[in-house]
Amino acid sequence: MNHLILFAHPNPKSFNAAILETTVTSLEGKGHRVVVRDLYKLNFDPILKGTDFEVFQSGRKPADVEVEHDHIQKADVITMIYPIWWSGMPAILKGYIDRVFSYGFAYRYNDEGVPVGLLAGKNGLIINTQGNTTDYYDSIGMTGAVKLTTDTSIFGFCGIEPVDHLFFGAVPTVDDATRQGMLKTLRERLDQLF
Repeated sequence: MNHLILFAHPNPKSFNAAILETTVTSLEGKGHRVVVRDLYKLNFDPILKGTDFEVFQSGRKPADVEVEHDHIQKADVITMIYPIWWSGMPAILKGYIDRVFSYGFAYRYNDEGVPVGLLAGKNGLIINTQGNTTDYYDSIGMTGAVKLTTDTSIFGFCGIEPVDHLFFGAVPTVDDATRQGMLKTLRERLDQLF
């Protein structure tokens, strides 16, 4: 199985980096092919420009977007790993989605104006870290809001089948043993899914 991981955290020593390493090791250990697109390391340009629209409308693609389209087309599973910042994803990942999950590639509208996902047949997994506890975010409705925004309104809209969405809460304040338990939970879930 071909896995594409979209990673969005600027600190290579972060817990998100440990999640990335655990995910790659687990998947490759089971014989899966894994490609990681570390958006910060790539210095991916997240700004959707007017010139991007002009290029898309002419039937071409900006060169950096074409590279990402190739990775997505080859993927059976698309995994996003990122922290929840201000109730959403880091700007670099949002910009990636704005530019790469483009009209005519990730979705289109049919003659009745109904959206059609063009990435059907692919699975999606999201792994998030949060500053507060998962129970707190559940209680204020943020967990549901994040899932609606990402699982339904991004993956589902583009035809990608969400297979799971993992939340690891209170990451900055828990001890290392708790974080190791989170990584164990991640490995177990990856084994169940793939």
